[in-house]
Parts: sequence; structure tokens; C-alpha cells
Amino acid sequence: MIKNIIFDFGDIFINLDKEAVFKELAKYGFTSLTPELDSLAKEYEQGLLSSKDFTANLITIFPEANESKIKEAWNSILLDFPLYRLDFLEQLAQEKNYRLFLLSNTNALHISHVIKTMGKTNYNRFKNCFEKFYLSHEIQLRKPNATIYEYVLEQNNLKAEETFFIDDTKENTDAAEKLGIRCWNLLVGSDDIINLKTKLP
Repeated sequence: MIKNIIFDFGDIFINLDKEAVFKELAKYGFTSLTPELDSLAKEYEQGLLSSKDFTANLITIFPEANESKIKEAWNSILLDFPLYRLDFLEQLAQEKNYRLFLLSNTNALHISHVIKTMGKTNYNRFKNCFEKFYLSHEIQLRKPNATIYEYVLEQNNLKAEETFFIDDTKENTDAAEKLGIRCWNLLVGSDDIINLKTKLP
């Protein structure tokens, strides 16, 4: 029996354009995702770099860009947060049938941008639906490493077999399943989080 639900954030609640960052950085010389760029993004997502150091590193790689342009490009991945999803989540939280958690690979610049575009009221409505709100850069762990799932389970005394995890990235749900967590790899464009109850085991 499922007692706990862990949600990803991007492309589960907020819509993303994952190619937008590359298109924007192409204006400053980006051609492909190098190991250096990939490592830099992952370190930042894990809270191992400050926003200032992250943008400074990107300016070194793309000297034609300034801090403002880097931030604009970096945040271009973030689109809208449809209110019908927020309404659905609030209803789910009010029913109190499940313990609800958020577990997101994200970073300080993205969260600041989300709060700005959503507005503090709606962002707080969203955050208040969850018992715990885990952001990778704050806990210095990131998906799909097993340690991040183990951390959430241990911190909240959750049993893996009683826990349902939703993420749009198959690598992340595959990693959680290896620990015995039940999962839904949501396919963006063909499904929506509001159909959650039809997916629960």
C-alpha cells in the first residue's frame, strides 16, 4: 500500500524547455555539451558552487556574454507553472491520504527565477503542499545517485515499498526502483501529473 509520494518538480509541475539553454548559449559560441560544462552544471546543481562562481566560470567559457546574459540563458529552460496543476496538488494535500514530498535537482538561480515568475504567493502555496521540500543544491545530493533517495527515506522513516516516486527522467526512476521504490516515469507531452491517481499501484 502506497503511503508516501515523492514528486520531481521540472516537467512534472513546471514546464521546461530543456533545449532553450543550449540555443541561448549558442549566441555566445556554444556548440556542444562538453564534459567541462556538464561537470560545472552538476556541481552547481549539487550546491558545490555558488551562483557567483558558477556564472563566473561560464563567462570564462563564453567571454562574449556578461553575467546578465548568462543568467538569462540559464533561466530560459523555465517556462510556465499551470495553475490547474497547483490546484490538483492542493486538493491532494487537503485529502491527507498520502505524505507528500518534493525532490528536485535544481539550483539557486532557477529557484529564484521560479519564485519571481510564479510570485511568492503561488510559490508558497506550492511549497506548503509538501511535508518536506528537498532541493539538490540545498542538501548537496542529486538524482540519480542512490544516496539522495536513501536520504529522503531515512530522514522521514519511509519504507521504500510504501513510497511512490514520479520523475520525467527515466535514469532517475530506474535508480529509485533499484531501492524498492515504486515509480512512474512520466512521459512529458503524453501524460500529466493530474492523472496521478490512475498511475498509483
